[in-house]
Amino acid sequence: MSAISNFTACRPFQNGAALTKDSPGVGLITNKFLTTKISTPFPKVSLVHSKRMFKGSNIRMTMVDERPSSGKVVVPSEVLAYELVQGAKVKWSYIMEGSLPEPPTAVLLHGILGSRKNWGSFARRLAQEFPKWQFLLVDLRCHGDSASLKKRGTHTVASAALDVLKLLGQLRLTPRVVVGHSFGGKVALSMVEQVPKPLARPVRVWVLDATPGEVRAGADGDDHPAELISFLSKLPKEVSSKRDIVEALIQEGFSRDVAQWVVTNLRQTNTAGSSPSPLSWVFDLKGIAEMYQSYEETNLWKIVEDVPRGVHVNFLKAERSLHRWALEDIRRIHVAEEQAVEEGGGVEMHVLEDAGHWVHADNPDGLFKILSFSFQGF
Repeated sequence: MSAISNFTACRPFQNGAALTKDSPGVGLITNKFLTTKISTPFPKVSLVHSKRMFKGSNIRMTMVDERPSSGKVVVPSEVLAYELVQGAKVKWSYIMEGSLPEPPTAVLLHGILGSRKNWGSFARRLAQEFPKWQFLLVDLRCHGDSASLKKRGTHTVASAALDVLKLLGQLRLTPRVVVGHSFGGKVALSMVEQVPKPLARPVRVWVLDATPGEVRAGADGDDHPAELISFLSKLPKEVSSKRDIVEALIQEGFSRDVAQWVVTNLRQTNTAGSSPSPLSWVFDLKGIAEMYQSYEETNLWKIVEDVPRGVHVNFLKAERSLHRWALEDIRRIHVAEEQAVEEGGGVEMHVLEDAGHWVHADNPDGLFKILSFSFQGF
């Protein structure tokens, strides 16, 4: 079986996690090969961080110190930074994988210049409403905590999708739902394109406010991602104030909402003797520029117009995101809807009212309602 076969894989190794008994509700696992936390009924385990190089290896390791047995599990994990948000009824852990049934899993993918944190509150809400589910949030390559994980080769939609498939393989997870916003939507489609067929089980794919083909930048008065990336590349790597960056972006013509969103990518740099500590960008902007160029050039209409058996692709158009959708895009999706029914797949179009491109921020209640049927019946 290949490393990405059917959205899962033969176990190359287990991924590490630290289990802590916190609140009885939603559980959380985070991992950048550095940090991990989960609320579960399992015995408490704590995380020991280590960047020691093992002899003959250039892999940085995370050690899980399991206090009850004083044993340590050494686990390589260098694909992507991620969080696993679990509902209250989920008992599964990849440390104990095999002894417990795998819960239904959804993957949530952010857009360009975003991070897994964009989905944090929404994922916790889903986990509370659907307590048997778990939700895998990732930082795509060059973004968030994954920016420090150096990747070889070109930074493309396809390579970002393959990263997610590799992570799923390591975690031994087979998702039932994949949700991607904007750039993440094309990543979700690319995952379907790359995974071997037939699929192990049916999967629902949600592409939020993105089309499979041509990318149309903002109209007059809207924000242009390519111009935003270009402007950010001219800024210093370390800055003293988020407020100054917000004001600089607004003066350049970007909206306040986008400016405030961009500075969530700034973190304090621990520099000895500095007061206050400077802020540095967590992303790899050069890599992100390559990814956005790939986003504009990647055409995945073939997956939509010849949807694989067992795959149901849902497109969600934001009502106020008019410039991103051409009439031809909508026509082709509707034609694909009819064709997919005859071939055992599925394609469907949805509209989210009262929302611009930032769907999970503009109308989270409406988005929650539309997505909810994908998690029912478990």
